[in-house]
Amino acid sequence: ADNNPPSDLAIDGVQILNRTFVWGAYDGNTYAATERVADHKSERDQGEPRQRYWIIRTKTAIHATGATERPIVFPGNDRPGIMLASLVGHLATNDALVPGGPTVFLTNNDSAYQTAADLAGLGAAVSAIIDVRTEISDAAQALAKISGARLLAGFAIDGTTGRKALKSINVRALTYGGLTGIPETIACTTLAVSGGYSPSIQLASQAGGKPAWDDALQAFLPSEPAPGYDFHVCGSAAGIFGEAQAKAHGAAIASQAIAKLQGTKPKPAPSITSDPAFIPAPILEIRGRPKSHKAFVDFQHDVTTDDIRLAKREGYSSPEHLKRYTTLGMATEQGRNSAIPALSIMAAELGKTILQTGTTRFRPPASGVSFGTMAAERFGDLQPYRLTPMHDWHLENGATMYAAGLWQRPMIYGHAGETIEQSYVREAKATRTSVGIVDVSTLGKIDIQGPDAGAFLDRVYTNMFSNLAVGKARYGLMLREDGLVMDDGTTWRLGEMHFLMTTTTANAGKVMQHLEYCLDCLWPDLKVHLVSVTDQWAGAAVGGPDARRVLEACVTDTKVDTDTLPFMGIVYGKIAGHSIMICRLSFSGELAYEVCAGAGHGTDVWKALMEAGLPFNITPYGLEALGTLRIEKGHVTGAELDGRTTAHDLHLDWMLSKKKPFFGQAMMNREGLTDPDRLSLVGIISRDGQPVTGGSHIVENSSAMEPAASLGHVTAMCFSPALGKYIALALVKNGKSRIGTSAFATAPLRGKHVPVDIVSHHMFDPEGKRMHV
Repeated sequence: ADNNPPSDLAIDGVQILNRTFVWGAYDGNTYAATERVADHKSERDQGEPRQRYWIIRTKTAIHATGATERPIVFPGNDRPGIMLASLVGHLATNDALVPGGPTVFLTNNDSAYQTAADLAGLGAAVSAIIDVRTEISDAAQALAKISGARLLAGFAIDGTTGRKALKSINVRALTYGGLTGIPETIACTTLAVSGGYSPSIQLASQAGGKPAWDDALQAFLPSEPAPGYDFHVCGSAAGIFGEAQAKAHGAAIASQAIAKLQGTKPKPAPSITSDPAFIPAPILEIRGRPKSHKAFVDFQHDVTTDDIRLAKREGYSSPEHLKRYTTLGMATEQGRNSAIPALSIMAAELGKTILQTGTTRFRPPASGVSFGTMAAERFGDLQPYRLTPMHDWHLENGATMYAAGLWQRPMIYGHAGETIEQSYVREAKATRTSVGIVDVSTLGKIDIQGPDAGAFLDRVYTNMFSNLAVGKARYGLMLREDGLVMDDGTTWRLGEMHFLMTTTTANAGKVMQHLEYCLDCLWPDLKVHLVSVTDQWAGAAVGGPDARRVLEACVTDTKVDTDTLPFMGIVYGKIAGHSIMICRLSFSGELAYEVCAGAGHGTDVWKALMEAGLPFNITPYGLEALGTLRIEKGHVTGAELDGRTTAHDLHLDWMLSKKKPFFGQAMMNREGLTDPDRLSLVGIISRDGQPVTGGSHIVENSSAMEPAASLGHVTAMCFSPALGKYIALALVKNGKSRIGTSAFATAPLRGKHVPVDIVSHHMFDPEGKRMHV
């Protein structure tokens, strides 16, 4: 209910959830519900969600889900002003919205007569009631007289007029042979239609068996609960219509359910039948003349009677095929209004009954549910972000966070008054001159074990891994099937049959899928097991001239000198009492180490590293400084691994083994992938001190106003504290041959046209001496 419950429902120990709908029934008598907490408010309270997701576990349930009125299908039934009779009545009695012009009713049951009388009592002009039946009950005739409406029994609608609003309807006599006689035009602005009611059995269908057909109600009724479920259905949801009858049936069902829970003998259920006013005639379609207006069955997906008959001619006559061929009932109404009229049309075409034709089963959700309700833990930004173990520490220490895929990562640790550029320049400079630390927990991590693990890595990587010594790591390159680069990263050999693969943050999921595909489909004979352990490990990269001294100050149970821990070596020890694994490798180009700890101990290890680094002015740095360090060194990331580059393009062809086959090898030397004019990686240095804009095109024209052929584009840019200049990486046509030449980085839409020098992508310490000290 949308309003506060009446006082007689306020029972001690009973929780009443207003504005809540149940939309799913699951194993073990579990129900899913959505509470609309603030949908009705113009402004939400601080911290208040828009909706709340409820999981309800119960021993038994009572479904009092009601019923939905359905239309009668007739030509021209989609004009503005044509509505269900129950809606017209609801708007008038609940919202004081009474039709202003003449109102006509079309019905096949007596319930519409009461609505017509109520409407007339509120001042509406009810001009006619058109009933497809020839025999009308005395009670209905009396209500028609009260409404002041002209009663046309045995008549139906053959068409309508009006564009932006309903103007009139055409009425003709209805016989078993169809519509006969001369049509009569009746002016009206509102047409209220009632084709009977369909019990809302969605939840019962999810938790029960095949729905049962009731020929008198022309509706499907709920079945018995399936094994593992226990529920009762009452009122109109069980096919008991009429307010008094539904209340009596609900009370009887509740007594039986309570007695069952208490283990007592329930009272015999009284015999309760529906109010005869709700028993409809089995007429749900009125077929007009061959060239009359379209007759719509599903108003949301514009499915017409012709579409249903076409589906039958095409062989899509089963309810499941009909639904998918026409998209009938696949919008938000989910067949509540359209299913029974559609099935009656198909049944007539097949020469069967609706029971013989059948119906589709209902699946959750029974009503529309937002992803945010089920998945999000906060309101506003509903992105389900992933957080590293050190996330809270980053926030507490001034980090500005931003999204890296689904991860939240520090961009900078800004000081008061600093710009973003000033912050990342300070952080990168500190790393080059003393020591820096960065959270690398987001790197993809895949545990690979088995007797064939080494052979498997030889196949998925372009270089050898089966000959890697235990306790060592190696940089690896992975290609796609078409020969283009998929990912790069280091893989550590932890045991004879045990490897830990790391991937780029952006491609962790893609690489995992690729490896599983290779094992499942290409080489199922290999004895290898994979598991993603990205979230199990917290990682910190400590880099800079003083990095070793920081580790020596806090690492126990192992040494970290060059002999014990050479470049690409692995050792095990402890920090702050927690077991850790250290690999000496470098993305920054400095003497650097990656320290891995269990995710639950990540913050403790990080804090211990920070404390040990205080004498050396250790500086935490974010993604902007990380990008600066890697651009200076010419290391590639997702900006260059964009799905269009080859190992040759990125100058990684030295990693293409000639001793073994590997995935992607067969396609990597195609003519188009070895063209000398392909874009290849180069470095860019600004000549006049202007920043190079990311995404700029590299051109030879000195004037920004002249059209120019693009030689390539900038993939990443920064201000380099090591070089004291604005630099960038770019992919340029035949890049090697252009090294030592000049060009321009142009971004016309941003008004940028910067003179640049094209240089090697290794712009700082090209020999790599700093990381081998």
